[in-house]
Amino acid sequence: MAKLQLIHMNKSYTNGETVVALKDVSLSFREHEFVSILGPSGCGKTTMLNLIGGLDRYDSGDLIINGVSTKEFKDADWDAYRNQSIGFVFQNYNLIGHQTVLQNVEIAMTLSGVSATERRNRAIKALTDVGLAEKIDKKPNQLSGGQMQRVAIARALVNNPDIILADEPTGALDSTTSIQIMELLKEVSKERLVIMVTHNGELAKEYSSRIVQLLDGKLISDSKPMVDAKAQKVEKKKLSRTSMSFFTAAALSYKNLLTKKGRTIITSIAGSIGIIGVALVLALSTGLSDYMTRVQEDSLSGLPITISEQAQEIEFGPKRHEGNGMVHLTQIDEEGKYTDENIIYNYDKNANVIQHTNVFTQEYFDYVDQIKTVLPDDVRAVSYSQGVQANLLAKWDDSIVKFSTGNTEGTEEEGEESHHGNGLYWQEMADNDELILSLYDLIGEESRLPEKANEVLLVVDEYNRIDTAFFQKLGITSEVSSYKLTDFIGKTMLKVIPNNIFYQQDSDGLFSEVPVSEYETIYNNNEGMELTIVGVLRPKESANAIMSYLSPGFIYTTDLTNYIVEQAAQSDIAIAQKNSDKDVILNVSFTTDAAKKKALLRLGADTTPTAINIYPTDYQGKDAVKQYLDDYNTGRAEEEQMVYSDIAQEVEEAFGSIVSNHSLTLI
Repeated sequence: MAKLQLIHMNKSYTNGETVVALKDVSLSFREHEFVSILGPSGCGKTTMLNLIGGLDRYDSGDLIINGVSTKEFKDADWDAYRNQSIGFVFQNYNLIGHQTVLQNVEIAMTLSGVSATERRNRAIKALTDVGLAEKIDKKPNQLSGGQMQRVAIARALVNNPDIILADEPTGALDSTTSIQIMELLKEVSKERLVIMVTHNGELAKEYSSRIVQLLDGKLISDSKPMVDAKAQKVEKKKLSRTSMSFFTAAALSYKNLLTKKGRTIITSIAGSIGIIGVALVLALSTGLSDYMTRVQEDSLSGLPITISEQAQEIEFGPKRHEGNGMVHLTQIDEEGKYTDENIIYNYDKNANVIQHTNVFTQEYFDYVDQIKTVLPDDVRAVSYSQGVQANLLAKWDDSIVKFSTGNTEGTEEEGEESHHGNGLYWQEMADNDELILSLYDLIGEESRLPEKANEVLLVVDEYNRIDTAFFQKLGITSEVSSYKLTDFIGKTMLKVIPNNIFYQQDSDGLFSEVPVSEYETIYNNNEGMELTIVGVLRPKESANAIMSYLSPGFIYTTDLTNYIVEQAAQSDIAIAQKNSDKDVILNVSFTTDAAKKKALLRLGADTTPTAINIYPTDYQGKDAVKQYLDDYNTGRAEEEQMVYSDIAQEVEEAFGSIVSNHSLTLI
């Protein structure tokens, strides 16, 4: 059986035009012979050598090695074939200049899984066989051309391949050295197949055992053909894969780096700059993202999800999601946003805007009351804002004034509710000490949280400031620019006056506030509740709060709200207002039911909460709360649905846009 067979092999190259390199070449090689392939330049000699060595792929035909077809060889099979079955000898030697002769031969075994000791022993033997035992520590530039070609032959032989392929091995050598190399190859051919491409016909005829001639890609002569060769095919053998240990790869890399120390240092510096640059961009982007997330959590976690009776406008996209005739108001219509379609819609904006007012029912209050049971880990607190107006008198030194919770600039009616159902400088705090202390610090040695209904707190900003209008509401008109914490902590300077004391009724049944001249009298009597300031709150420095849960001013407890509601509901003015279609203070008829309800709420005749504030534990908890609220609306008619507002989400979306743009800029 032939060692190697080419069966009707064809190969062509296309680069603008098609050039045929081999045309239907069939050739068989014996196990031990020295074959020289002759022919003019461009006849296909090197192409044939490359195809036999697996350096190139044939177009058609077959290459059979030891009876095994290579038609179905994969890249890994060709790698194993070249490493284990082929030894290459090149005209220009292809030695590595910075490695020794021994290392140049050893490198041929790095992919064969051979241990370092065995590699060294086999390399020394191969160099000894070619007569270079004394040159193993030399560098290639210290050798003659013939000696370098001997190193190349030793490298080709060290893996004990079946076939040696030599491409013009004597092309760069003088005649004497060429003869020495030919003698060496002839000796090698006694134990394996040697195939040589050469232009030197005289040396080929003298040393080769067989001459093959090519012309224009065709086989034109063969001095010793294998006439009895048959293309036998057997099942494909499993060649062992090439491999290199990590230690070997690391050692080779280290040696290569040491050969060009200057270049290695410069490359390392340049690479380090690149790596540091990438790391800085990633660090800045990640750090900014983490910082913004932390700011969101610290600054916005105290903001509640609010369900209010105040009318809200809800705008939908080009289409409204409908099912069973129902519209889910709490779901944002995202369909059609940022479309790539070639289209412009003409739509009536007013037709796509819904003016929705939440209608509180006992059923909804019961549903919200269950949220802490259903989501115990996601809800910190639930508070209900009341529309009742607190009648407050403030005492500073000998001055007693009415502490109005309305806006002094006239943008709100006096007593009208503001953000989260609280008046100006007068807010109800959530019934959760942990929430308050997670966002605020108690400052001042005597500061503490309220424990009773008659205890309140003072809130300042991060600079320990409160607006001048607040002090004016307390009757403090002096131009003092600063006060001590002890001027307020532990002091009683506010008093809640019941409606029956604060309002007086005339003979016509109309009510009016007591005159200013009687403020001192009603402040000093035993009716009502005196309020003591037990502490001062300031936003935590770590919170980086951009939106404060509490505004500067007084904050009070739910217990105080309950006291005010209870006293107001039983008052004469509340009962009179409930039974009248006129405003019992202004003596005018109510133009709408909403106007009457507002008066009832302000006087305490209607104790229905005006807003619900739900404080999630964290952002994940917020999503769970919103889903719980959305579930209530499922299957309900539009007018029965309850819409909530989430200021934290609006700010979060703005933050998200900032982070994304900043990250893109950095990248």
